[in-house]
Amino acid sequence: MSTKQPDLAPIDEKHYTLETDALHPLIDARAFQSGDYPYDGKMKTSAYEDQLRLLQIELCKLQGWQRESGERLVMVFEGRDAAGKGGTIKRFMEHLNPRHAHVVALTKPTEAERGQWYFQRYVAHMPTAGDMALLDRSWYNRAGVERVMGFCEPEQTEQFFQEVPDFEHMLVRDGVRVFKFWLTIGREQQLRRFHRRKSDPLKQWKLSPIDYACVGKWGDYTAAKVEMFQRTHTEHAPWTVVKSNDKKRARLNAIRVVLSAVDYAGKDANAVGDIDPKIVGTGADEIE
Repeated sequence: MSTKQPDLAPIDEKHYTLETDALHPLIDARAFQSGDYPYDGKMKTSAYEDQLRLLQIELCKLQGWQRESGERLVMVFEGRDAAGKGGTIKRFMEHLNPRHAHVVALTKPTEAERGQWYFQRYVAHMPTAGDMALLDRSWYNRAGVERVMGFCEPEQTEQFFQEVPDFEHMLVRDGVRVFKFWLTIGREQQLRRFHRRKSDPLKQWKLSPIDYACVGKWGDYTAAKVEMFQRTHTEHAPWTVVKSNDKKRARLNAIRVVLSAVDYAGKDANAVGDIDPKIVGTGADEIE
């Protein structure tokens, strides 16, 4: 079932903050359907768990086929903070052999890394034959947080945009299958998740000073995202955009995108199911 929220009066910008103890009630009420989210409620847990199990069985088949064929997979997970990147990666990895599927979540560059070619530290984590790498943020830091927060110079951002299509094309020409995911989230839903992290002692570690700063830079991040899609959504390495206000639907559909794209041995098309067009789009859609 899908319903659209009626036109509502704007919320004063002063309420988009993490400095208060509680989320503004209007932001809370509008959060789930913010960003034009097409559903009015979360997916039922029972249906989610049933589908997830089937998809994770297919992921195990995919990995087994990889080990036999020597295929290499790289999955890049990007998106605004709190969009669900880590949780989606966790569901990909949950039943895979970690010896041949590894998560790459790099901290800020060291002094030595800052003196290297920008892509150099990522190259070191590219998978060998039969393996896959899942990047929890990637070289696209330069197009997003580094740019918006002033951690790099405009000339460095421009150089990145000129080089990244060639870098990714080199990976693809060498036989690497590259999947680029952008998990998109509504502004009010992001703020609600931030407030929940702030109040939960088990999740407070997820909330960084960057998160506090980015709350007031929604427009800057939006502009950076649009240019990123314009300049890096390519035929050889396209962006897949997944609406993630509901984490369950986002996780299932991200897994389906990968499974649908690879013709692995023993594939069960019924188990893979259909990608939800209401949830999954492309970088080209975001440009339009």
